Amino acid sequence: MKKTTVGILSAMVGGAMLVSGAGAASAATKADTRLYIRDISPNPVVVQPGSETTAYFNVGAGRDVERVELSVAPASQNFRTFRAKDAKDLEGWRWAIGFNENDYEGKWKATAVAFDEDGKEVATDSAFFSVDIEEGKAATVISRFDAGPSKVRKGKSIYFSGTLLEKERRGWDGVRGERVHVYYQANGSSAWKWVASDYTDRRGKFYAKTKAYKSGTFRAVYNGDSELEGTKSRTDYVRVYGPWWRR
Repeated sequence: MKKTTVGILSAMVGGAMLVSGAGAASAATKADTRLYIRDISPNPVVVQPGSETTAYFNVGAGRDVERVELSVAPASQNFRTFRAKDAKDLEGWRWAIGFNENDYEGKWKATAVAFDEDGKEVATDSAFFSVDIEEGKAATVISRFDAGPSKVRKGKSIYFSGTLLEKERRGWDGVRGERVHVYYQANGSSAWKWVASDYTDRRGKFYAKTKAYKSGTFRAVYNGDSELEGTKSRTDYVRVYGPWWRR
């Protein structure tokens, strides 16, 4: 006789996410209390940054099993799960649980416990699976961007400097060997035009220069790559003056 279960997230016990299911046991002359975890899919559970991956747990149980509880927790004894999860009800002894980037990355253990109609524990089974958290692109920032001098004669040089930093677990660190571009917006114009570029040194610093033409605003831009997010600096204004034109 096929059983139909209703899965709910019922409790948090010892750091484990606990899910319970109930089915109507059929009458039998001989107790059939077999229990086994048939499948965990996908395995590994691969989580992309900013998204959730659902893992499906399929448990087999004998006809005299009245209730099944399924718990999932990191296999490490040093880790506790503080946050409950939602479980989606499926047909049979099956559950669906979502994992996201805030979950423990590594080896997990799924444990199934069977109970008879009197509430007595009659069988257990366990299986291992893993959760892999994919790393997204690291955040970047252009720090201390400067265009100077703040006042310059037309035809003279304007010098640019700044530092490209990436976000790491311990804080912000300089990015080496990345190309940073400097763009210019002349007074009275809405367009940004490229004027200079430079590659960052081992500390993430870059330097560039251009000729002064007309007063305007400058900013540095990093386009990013396969591992780093792009970013823009703050803007910096330079006033250009000359014998025939002043602003």
